[in-house]
Amino acid sequence: MQLTIHRLTLPLAHPFTISRGSITEQTSLVVELECDGIRGLGEVTENTYYHQTFDSLSQAIHRSEAILPRYANESPNDVWPDLLRAVGNNYFAASAIDIAAHDFHARRLNVPTYQAWGLHWQNVPESSFTIGIDTIEVMQQKLAEQPGWNIYKIKLGTAHDVEIVRRLREHTTATFRVDANCGWTVQEAIENSRVLASLGVEFIEQPLPADADSSDKLLVFRESSLPIIADESCQREADVEACQGLFHGINVKICKCGGLTPAVRMLRRAQELGMRTMVGCMIESSVGISGAAQLLPLLDYADLDGATLLSRDPAMGIRLKNGQVQLSTLPGNGASLLA
Repeated sequence: MQLTIHRLTLPLAHPFTISRGSITEQTSLVVELECDGIRGLGEVTENTYYHQTFDSLSQAIHRSEAILPRYANESPNDVWPDLLRAVGNNYFAASAIDIAAHDFHARRLNVPTYQAWGLHWQNVPESSFTIGIDTIEVMQQKLAEQPGWNIYKIKLGTAHDVEIVRRLREHTTATFRVDANCGWTVQEAIENSRVLASLGVEFIEQPLPADADSSDKLLVFRESSLPIIADESCQREADVEACQGLFHGINVKICKCGGLTPAVRMLRRAQELGMRTMVGCMIESSVGISGAAQLLPLLDYADLDGATLLSRDPAMGIRLKNGQVQLSTLPGNGASLLA
């Protein structure tokens, strides 16, 4: 099994701002696994919040080379525990390899990855389009540049969050979802939920910091007028059960949990526990987005617009048309790098 690592620079159409900071471009790492002429692609991006750089990711990925030949004959599910140990428990690095391995495995079967898992492409949710934090005028401009979506996800965590949503609501009747990225207090979360519910907001994502006391999370869970979805509070498999009774649903990020293998298990466990399921993304190319899209048959909500936010995508794969996911004609995850 031959390993190739590609470094990509992803330019954004607009500066992307959340409560923790702002970026104008994103550095991405694409893993390519090749054996007998069949290639699998996986992606992970740098992340300052989680202390992940291209170099640290590359070093961790190279530590896995001894076990990569196993993917020629074994399923990614069987290899994953040893993969995680090989990369030194670097979940971000493991995710890129695991996505590539699932892509390789399904391409060898000449079927889409979701089909290789025994899933069916039916009743899949639409994706939202994300409006990053900016002045209200610029956020209105971003909304106007992407008309026709049925769902918009609004990044919040400012001193005037309710006003942002109120002003954006003047320009569309679409469903809103809001993501505070750990930026609210308990009182803000509860009070904001009441107003936001009247403004056509569907749910609130991660209002409190991940390390907030469980009693605070429980209070928001009970008193909020809107469902509360865990993001930073649900990174790994063990977090799913810990979120039961404190959140109404979970947002799985593939890079945080270590790949598609654990993501499938997390989503299925959440369904068993009666929780709502969602998959989100980072700013990434169509390689990563196409991998995440394979999970759509397991989801209630989707936020897969990472490549749509780019001014130039160095890859091709699944496409979003006003939130509707259009599958690639290629097997596996359906992505390929452009020359």
